Amino acid sequence: MPILSVGSVALDAVETPAGRVDGVIGGSAVFFSAAASLLTGVRVVGVVGEDYPLARLRFLRERGVDFTGLVRRPGESFFWGGRYSADFRARETTETRLGVFADFDPVIPAAWRDSGVVFLGNIDPDLQLGVLDQVRAPDLVAADTMNYWIERTPEALQRVLSRLDVLLVNDEEARQLAGEADLARAARRIRERGPAMVVVKRGEEGADLFAADWSFTCPACPPARMTDPTGAGDAFAGGFLGYLDRTGSLDAAALRRAVAFGAATGSCAVEDFSVDRFRGLSPSDLEDRVAYLDGAAARRPEPARGPG
Repeated sequence: MPILSVGSVALDAVETPAGRVDGVIGGSAVFFSAAASLLTGVRVVGVVGEDYPLARLRFLRERGVDFTGLVRRPGESFFWGGRYSADFRARETTETRLGVFADFDPVIPAAWRDSGVVFLGNIDPDLQLGVLDQVRAPDLVAADTMNYWIERTPEALQRVLSRLDVLLVNDEEARQLAGEADLARAARRIRERGPAMVVVKRGEEGADLFAADWSFTCPACPPARMTDPTGAGDAFAGGFLGYLDRTGSLDAAALRRAVAFGAATGSCAVEDFSVDRFRGLSPSDLEDRVAYLDGAAARRPEPARGPG
């Protein structure tokens, strides 16, 4: 069954040391879908304005992404502008225009309310809760969040956490959410608040999955080139959940493999602006990157920790 993805569908203007683009498609649901659709079906719920170039989503439709839940309303689409530092590590938001996204109230089509896997993109926790109130009994609920919601809406975010199976955050967000500098302790504190698992993305240092009695560290997959980090976290989530949905398994082996697929899709995202790198990718391309990660993990002095 396709994954239900609820999040932003945006237009971006991005400047990095590799160049500048303006008016390209972006948003959490778009990056997630571009990655996950290489592995499974995706259903998107979002909102765009009259200015959104829907034709640019055609390659995702052809790959099986269902945009029935994407509503088009009068007005401008959500717009985000950002500039990255010379080393790509720091990002400055130069412009944000919410447009029709300011009134986004996700409505899940009736036929999609039985979705087995749900991904809540980085949106207001109250909206995430509204989605969870509409779906029936998903097998797996995963969500992303960010510093803004951690600081501004802690109570609503806690209600979301209490209903999650997986939280995906970067290392800075994990530390801020838990109030702990050590990532293992931070993950434990977050899990005490609801999620059975926490996935911590650490960029070029890899990613960690923390479960109740085991953890796993996946090395990073070096990109062929660094062009634009925008959307890499959502692409990671797409690879991670796409693999789990494809296999239908949540055992430790599948979860480790899912983290590797997340690392692979995240590394693809940064190699071009917008979702352009995903246009020519195939599932076998991801398998090649995961094979590289398998070799990298085997070469580590400390093997990955398993159950128990």
